[in-house]
Amino acid sequence: MAPRPVAGMTVLDAIEKRRSVRAYGTESLDRAAIDALLHAAVRAPTAMHAEPWAFLVIQDRDTLRRLSDRAKPLFVDEAKRANLDRGGHALHIFERPDFNVFYDAGTLIVIGAESHTPFAAADCWLAAENLMLAACAMGLGSCVIGSAVAALNLAEVKRELGIPEAYSAIAPIVVGVPAQDAPATGRRPPRIVALW
Repeated sequence: MAPRPVAGMTVLDAIEKRRSVRAYGTESLDRAAIDALLHAAVRAPTAMHAEPWAFLVIQDRDTLRRLSDRAKPLFVDEAKRANLDRGGHALHIFERPDFNVFYDAGTLIVIGAESHTPFAAADCWLAAENLMLAACAMGLGSCVIGSAVAALNLAEVKRELGIPEAYSAIAPIVVGVPAQDAPATGRRPPRIVALW
């Protein structure tokens, strides 16, 4: 699928319109769309101009399904230990065999970096935001898949996917054509702790 830019969308429009999409059509992104997203990602600000990020793109649906199955029990264990079974994501859905943590999207882009690099995580998240805003401006949906991080950082999974041992997966993001419009979610107003 080739990108379809949304005519006249400003950066502020993209910030307002971006949603976490959890239902995707069957289309896969083509190389031009992926290249456009990665180009946007690497235009992000970076501490000390380090540009530590590296990218892994997975579009093989069997690999995505196996990775989802691997991620689900790890995430449930991690969430229970951290007492995270509160809020919008009930853990019972991760125990369903048919649930796919990637929401059946055809493209997973993982942003990672060498673990020991200072500010690497912050830089990767800045790149992730650029990527997601670009996806929105291209008429695509995206969603951060934090539940896949533990699985992506297992030594055997890194070997299977070709992730160098020194690298850590930081920001896994699915991207694709939304199957439906995602509803807007409310946000609390900014909390200002001091104003001088």
